[in-house]
Amino acid sequence: MATPSHVALTGSITAATVAVCSLLASSPARASLQDEIQVYLDDIDRPGDFGLELHINTTPSGRSTPDYPGEITPYHGLRVTPEFSWGLSRDWEAGLYLPFATDADGHPYAAGAKLRLKWMGLHADGLEGGTFAGANLELSRVQQKFDKAQSGAELRIMLGQRGKNWVLALNPVFEWGFGGPDRSGTPDASFGLKAGHEVARGIMLGAEYYGELGRLNNRLRSSPQDHRLFAAVDVDRSKVELNLAVGYGLTSAADRWTVKAIIELPL
Repeated sequence: MATPSHVALTGSITAATVAVCSLLASSPARASLQDEIQVYLDDIDRPGDFGLELHINTTPSGRSTPDYPGEITPYHGLRVTPEFSWGLSRDWEAGLYLPFATDADGHPYAAGAKLRLKWMGLHADGLEGGTFAGANLELSRVQQKFDKAQSGAELRIMLGQRGKNWVLALNPVFEWGFGGPDRSGTPDASFGLKAGHEVARGIMLGAEYYGELGRLNNRLRSSPQDHRLFAAVDVDRSKVELNLAVGYGLTSAADRWTVKAIIELPL
């Protein structure tokens, strides 16, 4: 039976999602490197600890027409991104992404680099669960082949609730491009949702939903939006943790099929 706090937070997250979807823009979001497909939870390195995650995703069926001259499209591409992290304190963590990608013909590219700083101001209890909240700021510089703006910033808000055998999380995300013809002080907006339930010790089944909504100051029809639903499994039964998911595009602007994995490796 759901607890009052569970019901309250579920209602809050649902309300927040509705607000995001109704208030934010729905013009097509700017094309950017798909190096990471993830809903952030309350994970954070302990002070002084280092972490390594490997983000891998590929697009068996998806967009093959460039949005701008010279763009490498997702179709049949493979993205592999090591993410290095370092716990600065109980509430702060720094990170570095070094994304690599191949195009549909298998040609490899070192895409660029991204730096991030995570703040987790509200922690869930490790055993009993509870509410968590925080924010993550990311600065990026990548080749124009993958992002017309080349440099940019991302602010991600992390909200969620953990129970003894379930998790529910919402990530509103705001992105600014610093270069190119689409440069603007108004951010593009998107969101990620994750719901999971532990079905056996260390094995959680669930769903992840990602929606790109477009620029905040533009309100258009929903058809250009990129919306994808993933069936996901999370495994945490040893020193190596795994997130594996298969996603299906729900709109015409979304890649039809996407496969992704996140592997947390011990250091």
